[in-house]
Amino acid sequence: MSDRTFQNDTLGEFTEALASREAVPGGGGASALIGAVGIALGNMVGSLTVGKKTYADVEEEVKAWMEEACALRLELLAAIDEDAEAFLPLSKAYSIPKDDPTRDEVMESALRTACEAPLDLMWKLCRAIELLEGFAEKGSRIAISDAGVGAACCKAALLGASLNIFINTKSMQDRSYAKSLDEQTEAMLADYCGRADAVYERVAAQLKK
Repeated sequence: MSDRTFQNDTLGEFTEALASREAVPGGGGASALIGAVGIALGNMVGSLTVGKKTYADVEEEVKAWMEEACALRLELLAAIDEDAEAFLPLSKAYSIPKDDPTRDEVMESALRTACEAPLDLMWKLCRAIELLEGFAEKGSRIAISDAGVGAACCKAALLGASLNIFINTKSMQDRSYAKSLDEQTEAMLADYCGRADAVYERVAAQLKK
């Protein structure tokens, strides 16, 4: 990878790169960015909550969430470049001639590396969804819609990251290892997509009253 860091691109530059035929950034980087946007919206809810007398009893708790959410947002932005770095070895492995005796070993190692970044991204997104649950429940009512949008963003990012695991595990020769990754991924989807949906539905129900 060059010295370029995608997380420092303007939105125009990043989406232009995303639309190109280059190997990176791709769906993993896009998922990381969407997740960063999602948790940033959670922090927005927190910012509109602290300092208000109405929410004085939850202020310290919300401040703690905001501190973690801020750190998580930066980690998710960093994950844009981490995903690109993890995918590049696989991109190069695909160009190895099929009759090269080293190809299978190199490919297997690259497939594992390519799964590490999206799996780590999914764990971060799960925590983001947990924080958004708190912001939606105890944050300012004037910003509750932002918590719902944040949850929807993080769910989309979680689903996107999972596809970058599934596309690689299907090509692994070590089927036991592939199965373990698939099971971890499926477990996170089964739990946290539902939790994100619950946040969205709770917010939508309150807004429709």
